[in-house]
Amino acid sequence: MPASIPQQRQRQMCDSLSYWCTNMKPWAVVYLLASALVVSAQTPEAAPPAALKPLSPFTIKAAGQLAIGREVMTEKPFSVIGPRGAILGQQDGSYEAWIFPWKILSNMRITAEMKDYPVPIDVNQQAAFLDVQPDHTTITFSHANFTVREILFAPQGAPNGAGVLAVYQIEAVRPMTLTFSFTPEMQRMWPALSDDRPSPEWVKTGESGFYVLHLNAPDHAAAVAMPTARYGILPPYQERPKIYPLQFVLRFDPATDSGKLFPLLMATADSAADAKTAALGGRLQSLNDRFRELQSGNQSYYAKFSGNHLSIETPDQTLNQAFAWAEVAIDQLRVETTPSHAETALVAGFYTSGDSARPGFGWYFGRDALWTLYAVNSYGDYQLTRDELNFLIKRQSPEGKMIHEWAQTADLVDWKNLPYAYASADANPLLLMATNDYLKVSGDTHFVQTNWEALERAWKFECSHDSDGDGIYENTEGSGWVESWPPGMPHQEIYLAALDQQASTAMADLARSTSHNDIAQQAALRASKIGTTIEKEYLLPGGSFYAFSRNANGTLDPSPTIFPAVAAWDGSYQLQHAGPMLDRWAAAEFSTDWGTRDLSPTVAFYDPISYHQGTVWPLYTGWVSVSEYRHGRSLSGYAHLMQNADLTWAQDPGAVTELLSGQFFAPLGRSTSHQLWSSAMVISPVLRGLFGLEWDAAANKLTVTPSLPAQWDKAKLHHVPLGSGDLDLEMTREGTMLVVRATGPSAQQVVLASRAPGAKYSGKLLRIPLPAVEAGLSHALPDPGATTQQMKVIDQQSSASSLTLTLSAVANSHQTVMLRVNDAHIKLRIDGAEAPQQNNSSSYPVQIDFAAGEGYVEKTVKFSW
Repeated sequence: MPASIPQQRQRQMCDSLSYWCTNMKPWAVVYLLASALVVSAQTPEAAPPAALKPLSPFTIKAAGQLAIGREVMTEKPFSVIGPRGAILGQQDGSYEAWIFPWKILSNMRITAEMKDYPVPIDVNQQAAFLDVQPDHTTITFSHANFTVREILFAPQGAPNGAGVLAVYQIEAVRPMTLTFSFTPEMQRMWPALSDDRPSPEWVKTGESGFYVLHLNAPDHAAAVAMPTARYGILPPYQERPKIYPLQFVLRFDPATDSGKLFPLLMATADSAADAKTAALGGRLQSLNDRFRELQSGNQSYYAKFSGNHLSIETPDQTLNQAFAWAEVAIDQLRVETTPSHAETALVAGFYTSGDSARPGFGWYFGRDALWTLYAVNSYGDYQLTRDELNFLIKRQSPEGKMIHEWAQTADLVDWKNLPYAYASADANPLLLMATNDYLKVSGDTHFVQTNWEALERAWKFECSHDSDGDGIYENTEGSGWVESWPPGMPHQEIYLAALDQQASTAMADLARSTSHNDIAQQAALRASKIGTTIEKEYLLPGGSFYAFSRNANGTLDPSPTIFPAVAAWDGSYQLQHAGPMLDRWAAAEFSTDWGTRDLSPTVAFYDPISYHQGTVWPLYTGWVSVSEYRHGRSLSGYAHLMQNADLTWAQDPGAVTELLSGQFFAPLGRSTSHQLWSSAMVISPVLRGLFGLEWDAAANKLTVTPSLPAQWDKAKLHHVPLGSGDLDLEMTREGTMLVVRATGPSAQQVVLASRAPGAKYSGKLLRIPLPAVEAGLSHALPDPGATTQQMKVIDQQSSASSLTLTLSAVANSHQTVMLRVNDAHIKLRIDGAEAPQQNNSSSYPVQIDFAAGEGYVEKTVKFSW
């Protein structure tokens, strides 16, 4: 080295470059050394970044009443997600960290060595307790000598180059050394290309330092730091090439370090100036200085979020919590576009990426978001709906087609020429449907008028793709629902046909709201014609089921599926012969004890672990539940609704997974554990099914047609959105009436209505007659790995003097139905079941014995008075 470089500086350069050089390409090493020598020889030595200090102790309080605390299930996932980053891991405390769109590190693990205790301890094996709250997740590692708490969060309003943070709270009896080991990644999210491996540099600051993760080009880098920690393995360049983990070695002495908090700080840079060591060091220092501010800001955000959006208060605390978690899980999937952060939109979901750069479906999907907007509209987050619709409209093709998916790194590749952007056809009708739903709830005609040209382009595109002349939108421009189908991809699915019908009705509403009356008439006429054509083309001989799809030559694929259920989604349309099909959906043929399969096991290509031919999706379960409620099948609708709600605790706490086996109660290995529309299918069946809400903001009218479970005496809804305000609803059983009261400042101008027979609205009270007798079901998911064993309610029929249930259960089993008598004056007779001899209570269990046989057997139970 030139004599002009001080010997101490030479040693610092060699130390800091040694690990970097180990994995770099030869030309890059030469370039690096030459650049370093020139800079060092010609410029004054820059002042090193200041040493980072541990944080003073502070209490991380709960953001509200919403929390999941339980013993860890080490092989199950967790997710901590925010607008600019995510921490995805297993409940043993290992994880990967993303600052979008970069995967910064993976396989974070901890080991401990204690004074006078000569055995290394794998700290992750000591994972004992998991505490999940909307604003942070804590994993507690418990050992006889120490307790370590790993606290993780993804802050709102994170500064540029940041997105996730961690902090470690340590208590110990004896001094110990904790080693935090991780794999440096620096991979861009799929599909953008990345360097094969980053080249780490240790930058010394005082007695500690931080890592800089360099790439071959100088305009991208990341930095990772832990105050007071030193580097671990750091092989010199002369050593044989081998991949080692990076390490932070932290010495903890309870006599001097108790109470200190040790943050793990991560920052990225996307320009050559920001990627300089001093600039990265400054970002780390800023994060350390602002740590408490970012943490408390995240806490405040979720406290306000929960307080400002619709919440439910029912006798079922499990459902209340699941509903609240579903709102949070959706909101956590708001992700800002990179690198500008100029837009916010919903991504489909997250799961650990393993060795890949695909963290579940952590990018933007049209149909996933549009199905979800029904839930978002329902709980009143108008801004999120507008953000999402604007995001999608901005990417509409010149012909009017809406996107299927848009990667976080789409701008770094020729995305539109890859086969993903416009791969599906259903985003077009869903755009019109979701926008119209937003209009009904919010009354925001200005948004519709502002975006009218885009809506009309989407409508014209939908109308123009009809090669066989039957007047219905086809799969010729992309997949309808299925992305693979063994008999061959369909020409036109009933799923797409049913959406086309509802989108036509939606377009009529949108056009009327903006005085495009000619288009409104055309769209309404088209909706009517499509409804008639579906009955003519899709109803199978015998009238017991609707076909899955129609081929170009007019023949049908008769495979029994749940896809006709979407016909009832908007509430504006129903299939005319749905009864026998609803019976089969409710039976064990389709209904497992954890949700509904999309395809009947009677079909030859049924496969319970495939993606589209027999698995259980909470999305399907939600579609079926809403359809059942709209067709008067409230018991099966409730059973399906609660299956989705109970999944909140089954895998990734607080979120609902993407799909599960159709045979055993277990998610698929690659199921995205924090899935957007799965959480939405907790909210929509509750509000649009169980509570029967329908909005008409233009008329300041709210329709309420509840089907309260028989076990409930009352229920409350807080902050129900309507137009520019909101109101509370209180539902109380009073003898043979359900009384609905609207309260709050906005309630004075609201008109309540109901589709229930005999309902009357007077004096700000909605009175809904109750049946003399109601039946109710309990709910619980089965044990992991179980097969379907629970009783199914295949049909329910009510009259003025009877309730008839068609039930199905495992042969020779004994089942229970809860009975509620609303009219104390009736004389009840039960056929097919046994009631307790002493039943003076208005509610009591009824035992039903099923006959011997194989598999599931049916039984009819009739309650007459």
